Amino acid sequence: MPKVLISDKMDPKAAEIFRQRGVEVDEITGKTPEELKAIIGNYDGLAIRSSTKATKEIIDAATNLKVIGRAGIGVDNVDIPYASSKGVVVMNTPFGNSITTAEHAIALMFALARQLPEADASTQQGKWEKNRFMGVELTAKTLGLIGAGNIGGIVADRALGLRMKVVAYDPFLTPERALEMGVEKVELDQLLARADFITLHTPLTDQTRNILSRENLAKTKKGVRIINCARGGLIDEAALKDGLDSGHVAGAALDVFVTEPAKESPLFGTANFISTPHLGASTSEAQVNVAIQVAEQMADFLVSGGVTNALNMPSLSAEEAPRLKPYMALAEKLGSLVGQLAHGGINRVSIHSEGAAADLNQKPIVSAVLAGFLRVHSDTVNMVNAPYLAKERGIEVREVRNEKEGDYHTLIRVSVKTEAGERSVAGTLFGNAAPRLVELFGIKVEADLAGDMLYIVNEDAPGFIGRLGSTLGAANVNIGTFHLGRRDAGGEAVLLLSLDEAVTPELLATVRALPGVKTAMALKF
Repeated sequence: MPKVLISDKMDPKAAEIFRQRGVEVDEITGKTPEELKAIIGNYDGLAIRSSTKATKEIIDAATNLKVIGRAGIGVDNVDIPYASSKGVVVMNTPFGNSITTAEHAIALMFALARQLPEADASTQQGKWEKNRFMGVELTAKTLGLIGAGNIGGIVADRALGLRMKVVAYDPFLTPERALEMGVEKVELDQLLARADFITLHTPLTDQTRNILSRENLAKTKKGVRIINCARGGLIDEAALKDGLDSGHVAGAALDVFVTEPAKESPLFGTANFISTPHLGASTSEAQVNVAIQVAEQMADFLVSGGVTNALNMPSLSAEEAPRLKPYMALAEKLGSLVGQLAHGGINRVSIHSEGAAADLNQKPIVSAVLAGFLRVHSDTVNMVNAPYLAKERGIEVREVRNEKEGDYHTLIRVSVKTEAGERSVAGTLFGNAAPRLVELFGIKVEADLAGDMLYIVNEDAPGFIGRLGSTLGAANVNIGTFHLGRRDAGGEAVLLLSLDEAVTPELLATVRALPGVKTAMALKF
């Protein structure tokens, strides 16, 4: 009989579900890392919330461990790469907190609009300062939604019920999905200029970090009120304080901070600032939901091998896995590449399998493409929930098979339709094992996709490669591999370089300034 340890406080229904499904369960909470290491070797599964840290040391001690289940969204407390290397599946429950988090954002919006915390404190001090607290109505105000996924969609629905106008910025939001939601799709600068209230519902990625930077906060309407129940790091906290002090920002409410627990912050004590201690998921209903979901998912895996919401494992049968594994690695890399390079709203993703690839189960391949594609903008996507997220965002997914071989024995092509047009990348397997890019936006180029890379489109002219090499050398950046492709001599060329370290914003700006450079982007795989 499989055995699971629940090491953080969790709703009792989780243990009930495990036992009903034939899984032995122990509830032992509050243990130190050393104490946990001493007992974890007895268990096949570990069910946690945020307190337990599933570190390399804990995983090493868990000699029988097969699955870690996180009751909630964030998995910062789990060493996923190391768990993967040890064959341990990591699951989370990405949608159990959606309504609760959305409602908290709405509650903070009301609190800002009517200055409720300050008014409460003043009244309880016996001051009765009725004329001091002049609020604003939400009706007819414009709410700017940064991130229109699952939680953002719920916030939009509630705001429309309050008779607000909702404008939304989300690179994946299609015009059709926006119409269905009842919101107006806009670019970020338009949202900043128009919104009376701004609420953030996007994960923290390289693309969203400091999305409300000092520069972007300066673009907002004077008197804007800002709410963040998503992730710390989306807002420049120092710039936000300056905005509050100057009066440009009329109010701000944060449930999340760059550093948590937030025991101190320059924002604390600032007028018109409200803070809560990461309460977005803290309702009794949400706690029950995530506990039930993680228990059901872990029991499915331990009893029958079913996989749901795994962050490091696709939904696969044991027979298919060995053959599909290299194709899925290729598919995910192609999806990640096109996701990093394509711009504008994405309307459609097409996956075309040719030759030997067309004979395979397409579902894992499609899921791998979507996971790589969406992971650029999301920290909770995996191969299981990627198709759901694509559907939720209104992205049409097409599958095309062609068993006839073309230039390659096996080929996967990923195309996306954006507002700027169709973009396509293609790859194959060398030796039926090694993923290799063979075409990029219509240009033939053979390249590995791994680690930190630099993508450049430039005019094909003598001396450019030398100038680029000198620029990277001057920055003390070593080139690992160098891949070049072009349409015609003297026309447009594409360069893909793998580098031994990440591309800094300063280096990227220097490369973009080189004569002949049309586009330069940092990529990561």
